[in-house]
Amino acid sequence: MLKRERLMMLLDMVNQNGIMTVKDLINELGVSDMTIRRDLDELADSGKLVRIHGGAQSVASSDATELSHIEKKEVHLQQKEQIAKRAAKMINAGDTVYIGPGTTQELIVRYVDDIADLRVVTNSLPVFESWQNKNVDLVLVGGNFRERSGAFIGGLASDTLGDLKFSKSFVGVNGIRNESMMTANTEEGSAQTVAINNSLTKIVLADRFKINRDDFYQFYNLYDVDYLITNVELNDEAVSHYQQYTKVILTKEQIE
Repeated sequence: MLKRERLMMLLDMVNQNGIMTVKDLINELGVSDMTIRRDLDELADSGKLVRIHGGAQSVASSDATELSHIEKKEVHLQQKEQIAKRAAKMINAGDTVYIGPGTTQELIVRYVDDIADLRVVTNSLPVFESWQNKNVDLVLVGGNFRERSGAFIGGLASDTLGDLKFSKSFVGVNGIRNESMMTANTEEGSAQTVAINNSLTKIVLADRFKINRDDFYQFYNLYDVDYLITNVELNDEAVSHYQQYTKVILTKEQIE
């Protein structure tokens, strides 16, 4: 079977079933585990499907329902850890940083050593909890609580963030396509927009599976971001494309 034919069959099966495991695809196509995983990664990089732990999900199925916070924590963990470790290197003594909601942002704290005069501001309850044992000036911005993501949103959150200034902001996305940075909830996106606008250095964190993927609400323009941190496995064509909009940092940090 030619590779092109195999990719088309694989994509058709995922689209028809919504979700397919690697094991199911091996049985259906009669090829090796390594071949299936490589094919899935290639299709995910081109935005034709979404890679999940142990298999793949159709774009239509993925866009229909936002994963819960617990589900998101289990997806693409290695890629998220690599990005979080690279982001942590950008935090310096004396910084006031905004860290937005998201499972990648929650991991940054693991890779931050003691830093003098560091202030961390967030409207994410999980991010706040992850920093509680660190010697930092920690600020939680309140508002209406969104259980699916653990974020505080709404007018109160946005108004408070609007009064604060940050040296750096670290924000996540559910998807990036061309210049559009997207998330699933309008109020959550709006709060992040306010925080990014009040930041001197704007940094977006997106594992390679979120590149060339759409979601409901465009909350920011990639042109206006200083850095996009993503995984080194992102294909050369996508890297070249997104370098038109911002500085792309490719990372493959060793995770101990």
